[in-house]
Amino acid sequence: MFMRLLDEQYTKTPFYGVRKMTRYLHEIGYNPDVKRVRRLLRLMGLEAIYPKPRLSIPGTGHKIYPYLLRGVPVVRSNQVWTPIPHFTDMI
Repeated sequence: MFMRLLDEQYTKTPFYGVRKMTRYLHEIGYNPDVKRVRRLLRLMGLEAIYPKPRLSIPGTGHKIYPYLLRGVPVVRSNQVWTPIPHFTDMI
């Protein structure tokens, strides 16, 4: 019964999260717990639609550094140094 009500409300308002869905069910006369609503929404595969973080977009003013070793063949030891620590040397 709750799953049908949640599905109908999700179709109307897909931006509602768990707390608003719980509040909606309280308003129409039911008394489910937040944990139950969260479990049912997860079971049905429903998730609120909201703006996701845009992590792969660079910030303004961020300088892009060129890769200076492209095309350079490394033919002897100690020819190229990196700032990355080698943890195998610490053992």
